[in-house]
Amino acid sequence: MSENNVEQVVIIGSGPAGWTAALYAARANLNPLVYEGAPTQEMIPGGQLMFTTEVDNFPGYPEGVTGQQMMADLKAQALRFDARVITDDIAKCDFSQRPFVLTTGEGETVKSHTVIISTGAKAKWLWLDNEQRLAQSGGGVSACAVCDGALPVFRDQHLVVVGGGDTAMEEADFLTKFAAKVSIIHRRDELRASKVMQDRVLGNPKVEMVWNSSVIDVHGENAISGVRLKDTVTGDETDLDCKGLFIAIGHTPNTAFLEGQITIDDGGYITLPTPGHTATNIDGVFAVGDVADKVYRQAITAAGTGCMGALDAERWLAAKGIH
Repeated sequence: MSENNVEQVVIIGSGPAGWTAALYAARANLNPLVYEGAPTQEMIPGGQLMFTTEVDNFPGYPEGVTGQQMMADLKAQALRFDARVITDDIAKCDFSQRPFVLTTGEGETVKSHTVIISTGAKAKWLWLDNEQRLAQSGGGVSACAVCDGALPVFRDQHLVVVGGGDTAMEEADFLTKFAAKVSIIHRRDELRASKVMQDRVLGNPKVEMVWNSSVIDVHGENAISGVRLKDTVTGDETDLDCKGLFIAIGHTPNTAFLEGQITIDDGGYITLPTPGHTATNIDGVFAVGDVADKVYRQAITAAGTGCMGALDAERWLAAKGIH
């Protein structure tokens, strides 16, 4: 810690944004302390990429890499420059005091001059047993078409997208570049997506709409072979063969622990007042990665904002004469 047991920078969360912020902060001699998060069923340290098998679109890995390995590499690089890591959550923040006071899941407190929030956003799942098993094993179930849709296993195959909003339409539109056919499963008889997105997707000859239906099971042992559908009107059940399932029913930013301490939009994402900067409405608090990004949600963009957050924190500390 710095003088009077106050940290210069605390990073809440890990993932590409958190580890990149830690790397840059450590190289700037800010001696960052990272709370990487405590493992739960829905989240583990390292973020959403810990549930991803092959990552082919992150620069520097020409042969691809597993999400777990990439997170291990990013963490190791931050640790090389003496970033400190605690495997716990920050359960509560008090940004009304200076230095800021953060309370861990174990009830301990830490004080810091600056805070970088990189807690990410977790994908919403159907929470079916086989869905989760095949998602974690790389068996053809994913919550990110842009991340996984171009993989060879999905090319020229029949793929299924679940959802009815803009995210689902964007995922389906992306998948039509590679798939032989894309079926969109929606539980109602009309979409929530914007008219322009509906027109783009529904006008594509590769797209088939399956209305008034929900996925109640996923078939396949090592790889998905199909889904079980239930008609939301009649209750009838049918099977649909497919080689890929993409869940596109939204994301939930991990911001509940902030409890009104910071400006958050209706979707739960942290609001950044100035585009192109990571500063929040609280002076000295910065937000990076998917917790403040409802548009891109990619590992490389998250890492980029992690760099920005660390630089913003360093400049803030210098301007205050703290560093």
